[in-house]
Amino acid sequence: QVQLVESGGGLVQAGGSLRLSCASSGRTFCSYVIGWFRLAPGKEREFVAAISQGGGNRLYADSEKVRFTASRDNAKKTVYLQMNSLKPEDTAVYYCAAGSRLVRYGTGYNYWGQGTQVTVSS
Repeated sequence: QVQLVESGGGLVQAGGSLRLSCASSGRTFCSYVIGWFRLAPGKEREFVAAISQGGGNRLYADSEKVRFTASRDNAKKTVYLQMNSLKPEDTAVYYCAAGSRLVRYGTGYNYWGQGTQVTVSS
């Protein structure tokens, strides 16, 4: 089992940047694909990005692949989501999740963090 803790959220103006972190205390962190999802009020959970175990492969939502970048440092047991050119519609709670396959759907991930709030003001 792996435990995940997100951090780095906050309030930022439109056009600004944030870097989210997803840290784990599990010994097997490097064996997991890590996905990022977000949940905005009144909307369904949305896939944002995912990164493979070694970091060599990434998936992005079509609307985010230019602005968002996923990376990982397995020595630090941490995955990052760099978000640039943020828009008010990016406002949501962002979650990281661990799974065994590089997929876009939430049911493909077994372990979830508690989420971190990102608010983008116009």
